[in-house]
Amino acid sequence: MCLIILALKSHPSYKLIFAANRDEYYDRPSAPAAFWKDSPGLIAGKDLRAGGTWLGVTTCGKITAITNYRDPLTHKTPAPSRGLLVTDFLLGDESPAAYFERLDQKAREYNGFNLIAGKEDDLYWYSNRGDGPRKLKPGIYGVSNRLLDTPWPKVTRAKEAFQEVISNDKYPDPETIFHLLADRSPADDKDLPDTGVGIEWERILSPIFITSPVYGTRSSTILLIDMNDRVTFIERTFNSNPEHATTLKYEFNIES
Repeated sequence: MCLIILALKSHPSYKLIFAANRDEYYDRPSAPAAFWKDSPGLIAGKDLRAGGTWLGVTTCGKITAITNYRDPLTHKTPAPSRGLLVTDFLLGDESPAAYFERLDQKAREYNGFNLIAGKEDDLYWYSNRGDGPRKLKPGIYGVSNRLLDTPWPKVTRAKEAFQEVISNDKYPDPETIFHLLADRSPADDKDLPDTGVGIEWERILSPIFITSPVYGTRSSTILLIDMNDRVTFIERTFNSNPEHATTLKYEFNIES
């Protein structure tokens, strides 16, 4: 993922409202979200090159998502796939605290990342460019390709729009959230961060929904967990054509 916005214990109907865009090169092969045949309790897309994923949820209520930390000056080649960190937690039996303690010992082997992992009532953020894991308190959070809540224009704009959407409806319409995730408005040059990729790429990467000839937003995902532990997972996949989308929806109750 390259943009995640979430509301944790901040809505009268939902324990968690989670919205995200996955940005990737169009030529990197991937499969849309589905129950994995070799791990039937897991719903996630799949990176067909490295085998991991960018966002997943299990029927026992575990949630994990990752974004890259953009810093080309520290990029390692080769390095382990960051998408495998997502499946490592989802398919394991460790608590978030134990998982992050183990991960912290090897985190610098990976290129920069942000990882959100846990359950809807025990959710953490961790970055190998940060100061250790942080348990998330009730609230609204956003993360793109820097640290949690870094006020990049796309993060600030998405959080403000997200707050408005979830504040105005007891049961927010997923289509309204998808509309938010589809915002292609670029940031003003004066507000762009300098992450070492050059001004043209900073402009391309500044919208909530990214388009370019070779790289862009390939899918948008909404995850809702209500007060009765009913999960709704909706993924909208675009691949290289943002005008033609395929939408998949999964619903289930978290297993006790």
